[in-house]
Amino acid sequence: MFRRTFWFTTGVAAGVWATTKVNRKLKQLTPESLAATAANKALETGARLKDRAVGFALDVRDNMAQREAELQDALGIDEDPELPSPRRFAAIENSTHPRYVQTTTYSYDRNEDH
Repeated sequence: MFRRTFWFTTGVAAGVWATTKVNRKLKQLTPESLAATAANKALETGARLKDRAVGFALDVRDNMAQREAELQDALGIDEDPELPSPRRFAAIENSTHPRYVQTTTYSYDRNEDH
């Protein structure tokens, strides 16, 4: 009697375990779940690539500055050259300037020629 009860309980437990496992796997294979998983993997991969690219850019910048310093020492350039000030553009153009004065006027009336 105890044997039958033991094996019955073992069979029920195995059935519940197998059903739960199958249901979880079916939920993982739904289109929404697959799309979410793919999106998460893509975000993780993008973050990893971004970190590597930033690290690479910083390495390149450091090596570039080091090489520039070596070249300046080799050429005997000790000071930074003074750069010219940037050009400033007027926010509002001078409409009386000859460059902006309209000399000819065109008529765009469709019925004028008829």
